[in-house]
Amino acid sequence: MTPDFLALAGAIALGVLFWVFWCWRDGSSIPRVVVKTGSTTLLALFAYLAGGPLLLVAALALSSLGDAFLALDGEKWLKPGMAAFFLAHVAYVVLFWGLPLAEKNWLVPAAQFGLALGGVAYVRWLSPSLGDMRIPVFAYTGIILLMGVLALRLDPQYLLVTIGAMMFVASDTILARQLFTRPEGAPPQLVSSLLVWGLYFFGQALIAWGMIAVAA
Repeated sequence: MTPDFLALAGAIALGVLFWVFWCWRDGSSIPRVVVKTGSTTLLALFAYLAGGPLLLVAALALSSLGDAFLALDGEKWLKPGMAAFFLAHVAYVVLFWGLPLAEKNWLVPAAQFGLALGGVAYVRWLSPSLGDMRIPVFAYTGIILLMGVLALRLDPQYLLVTIGAMMFVASDTILARQLFTRPEGAPPQLVSSLLVWGLYFFGQALIAWGMIAVAA
């Protein structure tokens, strides 16, 4: 087995392990941080070893840093985590901007408009619950919607990348509701937590796999 395959297999193993045992629980522990961070770190390593674009490697590495912050206990780690993911989306935006585009048709702008409108409406609904996180959340929403809009216009050969990007957006949509509307002291909702991690991790894996498959 090649090193890149081993890295991908390790990433999936850790991603599934975190999905089953930790994603639906509050609290912080060394195994939780190591497994969560390790899954996306190995995705970044896979992208690097497989000869993927450096912007892809950077986006995955920054996502891993964000995972590390969010795996720690306490609200003080939320802003650093958001900042790391913001930079990851900047890397994705630059990466997607330079990729081939789909042929012109009405479906692409319609999907882009729907995504943008839905995102704006959602964050407006969420706004009263944000408190002093309003500006960071608005900024983060803007960059992830831009990432999603650019992913929707990609050539069909990048279909896995587009699907992965939409899964990432869906994950963050559910996560925002968990973070900002859950009553204080209430336990995480099992289904929502499973969706957040499943959509996020496998969305990232699809982006990485989709980019590598086209470049091969």
